[in-house]
Amino acid sequence: MLTSVQMAHFVAHGSLTLTSVVPAEMNAEAIGVLSAGIAQVPYGTPVPEAFAAGSFPRRLVDLPAVAGALRSLVGPSPNIDHHAVHIRPPREGAAQPLHGDAIIDVRPDAFDVQLMYYPHEVTLDMGGTLSVPGSHLRRTNESDTGRYQNLRGQTRLVCPAGTVVLLHHGLWHGGRRNDTDRPRYMFKIRFNPTVPQVRLWDTDDLADPAVAEQLRTDFPWYEQATGRLEFYNRARMWRALTGDETFDLDHWVTRVTNRPRPLAAAGTDRSSR
Repeated sequence: MLTSVQMAHFVAHGSLTLTSVVPAEMNAEAIGVLSAGIAQVPYGTPVPEAFAAGSFPRRLVDLPAVAGALRSLVGPSPNIDHHAVHIRPPREGAAQPLHGDAIIDVRPDAFDVQLMYYPHEVTLDMGGTLSVPGSHLRRTNESDTGRYQNLRGQTRLVCPAGTVVLLHHGLWHGGRRNDTDRPRYMFKIRFNPTVPQVRLWDTDDLADPAVAEQLRTDFPWYEQATGRLEFYNRARMWRALTGDETFDLDHWVTRVTNRPRPLAAAGTDRSSR
């Protein structure tokens, strides 16, 4: 299970990396499995129906570190939205435009999670997935962000074999060009929650000051004015995740949700006369 500090990191960054959590023997097996392809399933298929017991995808999502993180983010028994095998050929000469895997999504209290699994080491030359930390709560539509070429603070994934990255569905990202002589493999699964995403993780450290510190993380590409909306949106998301409608970062949500109640009608209280 994730901690509150890890959950706050996810809320601020829009992603969480589980480094080298898949064992070497599974990574070696994965290349053949992904090359052969994995059968598609209808949207909204429960995990046990999408991936048979003992199958490679099922063993992947059942790994303790992966299963615990998924349960913390989307809860028990999520559905599979879709999955895809991405193979970047050697010297392909093209990169994917920056995009989010969603139409404009205004849900403040629910989100999907995308698992990205890398069975082999990914070097910078292999074109690891580019992402823009803290972009997931912007209201954009799919590839509308494709015209952006470089943003300050963007990251290029470089990781050892067996790494799993969990993304908020709205995070801006794109596969980069593979400039090596070997193919690059990645397996993606998108999960839909089937339960309210409220306190699904280990909340023992919920009062840790590091939680608010994570939620206040700033990123170089944020504008001074509109960047403040990110802190507001994070506070709203944290309220939804914790069920605590009093939580705030520097009064942002409290200020704009303040609706004083009307005073009691005149003449109803004579005790002060």
